[in-house]
Amino acid sequence: MGDNINFKRSLTMKHNMGTVDRTIRTVIALIVGVLYTTDIISGDLAIILGVVAVIFLLTSIISICPLYIPFKISTRKKV
Repeated sequence: MGDNINFKRSLTMKHNMGTVDRTIRTVIALIVGVLYTTDIISGDLAIILGVVAVIFLLTSIISICPLYIPFKISTRKKV
């Protein structure tokens, strides 16, 4: 049974985003959404920024940034 717990722990990703990081990403995503809905951005730029905004929102929700992992970056406060 102990092996099963260790296996599950090895599969889970540790949160590596702090509150400030998550807030900034969410605000940027909301700004992109507003710019798109008010037709300030359109075309290819809107698509690229929209994809980035969705990624920012998803990483903010799950508190994990995959790009931080290989560089061992964490913006979370140490407990």
